[in-house]
Amino acid sequence: MRFMMIVKHAENQGPPPKALMDEIAKLGDQETKSGTMLGSGGLTSTAMGARVRVSRGKVTVTDGPFTEAKEVIGGYAQFELKSKQEAVEAAVQYMELHKKYWPGWEGETEVRQMFAPGEMPPHR
Repeated sequence: MRFMMIVKHAENQGPPPKALMDEIAKLGDQETKSGTMLGSGGLTSTAMGARVRVSRGKVTVTDGPFTEAKEVIGGYAQFELKSKQEAVEAAVQYMELHKKYWPGWEGETEVRQMFAPGEMPPHR
């Protein structure tokens, strides 16, 4: 089963501590070597981004920053794992690193199963 981990937090919390990034790199290397992590990455601030929206039949583009955003997606990872429980355990391990190496940081990792076109799972 393929899962997407989406890390969300308040914008402008400053750069992550080097010790945290070093530990995330170690964890990422382990997960990549084991074949469970398919890809990952961090995202720049919304000030460097844009939103493309369709509304009422019109496509509009809005450049960042997005001041109305209470939280932003700061990064992501894709995993191939056996179950949702295994995916949640991986997310807990990742968040434990944040707790240990970035005291005071607050955020969340959303765990979502992925599917390919034609593989739409049933809604629950």
